[in-house]
Amino acid sequence: METFVLSTVEHHLPIVETRLWPTEAATEAFAQSLAARPEIHHAFITLHGDLGAGKTTLVRHLLRALGVQGRIKSPTYAVVEPYELPTLNIWHFDFYRFSDPREWEDAGFRDIFASPGLKLAEWPQNAGALLPTPDLAIHIDTMPDTYSSESRTATLTAATPTGHALLNGLAA
Repeated sequence: METFVLSTVEHHLPIVETRLWPTEAATEAFAQSLAARPEIHHAFITLHGDLGAGKTTLVRHLLRALGVQGRIKSPTYAVVEPYELPTLNIWHFDFYRFSDPREWEDAGFRDIFASPGLKLAEWPQNAGALLPTPDLAIHIDTMPDTYSSESRTATLTAATPTGHALLNGLAA
């Protein structure tokens, strides 16, 4: 008689939270809270939102909170900006200019995503299904005119164990 052992695959339902960032200082406080999480060192975070929603601003605050010194620029034209800290490698991607998801593959980014470190990607939809599942997806929306021009809502979606740990450890 043959016996089969079925392996269990751990599935995590996405956890979704919405946050209000009434000022840029609130965005910065969120970034500092995120930077304090140990899981950030091996996370893939996608950033979604219209032009001017605050994706790059959030990344700048996060990189500063992680200890990046010097100029932090948008990778819109370079596609990726790498940052090397003593204990952490970070890659900030901006796929805004991609017109075909194969550009991601052609650029050799698969190797970067397979390596340890923090990966941040703006406009991930332009890289298509070639990107791995993000640990945390952050959707940033500007608020209606009833709030200040700095007000944003952020919808945070954690889809992996790393994402769940990041989200569960964030200050409210």
